[in-house]
Amino acid sequence: MCLGIPMKLVGREGDVGWVESGGLRREVSLALVPEAQPGQWVIVHAGFAIETMSEEEAAETLDMLREALDG
Repeated sequence: MCLGIPMKLVGREGDVGWVESGGLRREVSLALVPEAQPGQWVIVHAGFAIETMSEEEAAETLDMLREALDG
């Protein structure tokens, strides 16, 4: 099973981006989502942003992950 985490793209330089979520900041590859721009939400898996998503989708997914961890 793979787990992708929604994170907000806060900066980019070429194919390298910086994402944040829940106080955590990481450097990721944007090679798979070259259209992603700072301010957008992306799904991050194994150091790669693999898909863009809306802020609403990100919030819903993060809520579900929190519920799963709490339950």
